Amino acid sequence: MRIRSSSLEAVVAALEPGMTVFVPGMSGESRAFFDALAAAPDKAEDVRFLGVHFPGINKNDYAGLHPRARLRGYFTQPHLRAPIRDGRVEIIPTDYAGALKDLARQRIDLAIAQVSPPDHNGMMSLGISHDFLPAIWQRAKRRIAHINPAMPTTKGSSPIHSDDCDLLCEETSPLIEFDGGRPSADLLRLGHHVAELVRDGDTLQFGIGKIQSAILRALSGHRHLRVWSGMVCADVLDLLDSGVIAGDAKIEAGVALGDALFYERLGHDHSFFFRPVSETHDVRRIAAIPNFVALNAALEVDLFGQVNSEAVDGCLVAGVGGMPAFTQGAQLSPGGRSVICLTATAAKGRISRIVPQLGPGSLVALPRHAADTVVTEYGIARLEGLGADARAERLMEIAAPEFVAELAARWRDIRERL
Repeated sequence: MRIRSSSLEAVVAALEPGMTVFVPGMSGESRAFFDALAAAPDKAEDVRFLGVHFPGINKNDYAGLHPRARLRGYFTQPHLRAPIRDGRVEIIPTDYAGALKDLARQRIDLAIAQVSPPDHNGMMSLGISHDFLPAIWQRAKRRIAHINPAMPTTKGSSPIHSDDCDLLCEETSPLIEFDGGRPSADLLRLGHHVAELVRDGDTLQFGIGKIQSAILRALSGHRHLRVWSGMVCADVLDLLDSGVIAGDAKIEAGVALGDALFYERLGHDHSFFFRPVSETHDVRRIAAIPNFVALNAALEVDLFGQVNSEAVDGCLVAGVGGMPAFTQGAQLSPGGRSVICLTATAAKGRISRIVPQLGPGSLVALPRHAADTVVTEYGIARLEGLGADARAERLMEIAAPEFVAELAARWRDIRERL
């Protein structure tokens, strides 16, 4: 194959109505490609963009480029609400495994990969984001590599060779960064409760955000931990530097999210190894890891143990992501554990996140049989093996005290109807 160098502006200029364009999400999103699109918005007319774009991280509005631009995605975001109502945006209600299958069914006319500069053999790394692109790369009719000198070369299972690209476009562009913020005192207490459930030698899965940051801070006294996760954030560096995690490839993940210093370290720290979703979220692989601990956040949990992680008062704010795969894998893992984490209240203490029963404005991300352990800043509720009344009692014990009487009264009413 004869490789041609080009520019992202030229790639945009060649777009045609009716095309489907895959644009990576998470920290693999090419800001430079979106900027080229924004500079020529008419080229987005009747183009369908496809990708797994995560709330709070991928903020570029592809559907907003043109009144006739379209998008197929898997997470709702505020800027998508209007085009969803207009029918120009499809949000597929599925988890990461389902998104992988859905992508395999889509016709992809053009795919963008943001990669590190090629080595002397022409190999390019996907750097800090290996998640979904390997699943669609060989199926795309045209494959465009955005060579970004800011992208570190990382160890991973899915490098790309320059010969496998139709165009190489080199442009330095800032990478997507993420700052989860400092956890509150309540979250730090929650983190210490979660740390009680983690044993030396466990393999952990966690997401990103303040809850996960609080948990990682609480693990400083542990040893011989490993990570197998869809995402990894800069907070994990404290565990590396203190010896809690030690050794090559002890942190295996699909995506890294953090700042420029974190990304720079990933280019030379052999503790990290990156894998695509087809590997990180494979329930069979997860189940084969002994003592696998899945740590996932939720919006609310009801007294049956049903978990909502998607909607608030009927408004979609996220998706289930990798929670179902990691939960199932943890339950099948020898010595594995699944832990759901949430603060006991929301809206500055005005609303209980432990609720009597998930209502019309909520969505079930995990059914009641899948919630083994729930943790708030008030303690740990171990639910496995308990009947309905005992589960409700344990969950009320970790609710905010000011809501317990109301929860108990509502449970008595619910119980009468069972």
